[in-house]
This record gives sequence, C-alpha cells and structure tokens, in this order.
Amino acid sequence: MQEFLKQLKIQRWDDHRYYHHSRINQSLHLVSAISFVVAYALLFKDPALAALVAWLISMTARQSGHFFFEPRGYDEVNKATHEYKEEIKVGYNLQRKVVLMAVWAAAPVMLWIDPTLFGYYEATNGFEAFARHTGELWLAVGVGGLIFRTVHLFFIKDVMSGLVWMTKIITDPFHDIKLYYKAPLALMRGELIEPRGNMDHAPT
Repeated sequence: MQEFLKQLKIQRWDDHRYYHHSRINQSLHLVSAISFVVAYALLFKDPALAALVAWLISMTARQSGHFFFEPRGYDEVNKATHEYKEEIKVGYNLQRKVVLMAVWAAAPVMLWIDPTLFGYYEATNGFEAFARHTGELWLAVGVGGLIFRTVHLFFIKDVMSGLVWMTKIITDPFHDIKLYYKAPLALMRGELIEPRGNMDHAPT
C-alpha cells in the first residue's frame, strides 16, 4: 500500500508540473473539478444527468484548458519539449484525447441519425429522451475510456501503474480543488503562468 500511495503521489506531481503551467488552465480545472464533484453526487440518483454534467461542463472546461491555453513550447523549468511530455504522458495525451473526444461527439450524432441506436432504445421523440440517451452513451464512453486506458497500462507498463492512474483519475476532482483553488485569484492579478522554482520533487 505504501508503494501504491508513493506512485500515486508521483503521478499527481508529474501531471501538475508537466501539464498545468497556465493559470487559465488551472482555473478551468477548478471549474471542472467542482462540476465533477456535482456529477459524482448525481451519479447515484440520475446517472444520465451526471454524465451530461460531466461531459458538457467538466470535460469541456478541462480539455479546453489543455488544448487552448497550456503552453506547448520548450518547458524550461522541467527541461522538456512538448513532444517529450506527450510521449511520456501516462494517461490520455492530446492525440489520444482527440480520439476520445471524437467518440464523445459521435454519440449524439448517431442518436440523431437513428434515435433507436440500431434497436437498442425504443423509438421516442422529443429533446428530453434524446438528452437522456445521450447522457447514457456518454457515461458508457467515460467508463469505457477509463477502463480501456487502465488495462492498456497493464500491458505497456504494469498492473500497479494502471491501477494508480485509475485511482488518480477518479480522485482528481478532489485533488484539483485543493491544488488550484487559488488559481482564479492569481489570474485576476494578471498572472498567466504559475511562477515555478525547483519542480524536481513534490512538496512534502
């Protein structure tokens, strides 16, 4: 268990120091984290609505921060190129995220073309049914994406790395709130990039 927690700390720290320099990205992650916590609460009562909140608010905010605001030049603090960071990314790097987001976007299109989804759903009309079915598909995409990458890591790394990454992803909303709650205030001060000193080790 100690090794598991150690690896979890390393993955979290590497994720922060390599991929979250922008205060805008951090602020969007805070929005994402709060809405993910709301989605977690909704999951027990209304899974379809929880998935709509998670994808439309949480994932949209989170991924727009990475795609549009995170610097992609040479990382002077960590002495790493953008290409290197993409290569060593444990979870979904930008290329993998494009594939995941394409699957996400395809779900409502498929329902628009065939509301029964090849006979899986009963034929219904109206926006509410369309939205609920979309939410159900997005929940499957989210769970499927999590399981797929976890099992993939079992083979390309090891079982512990996969389980640690899955744990990190599930608990990220709570950790991100703790990590980035001051980011909006820094952004309002005009601080676009977080000032960084020695990023070799996570704070104890």
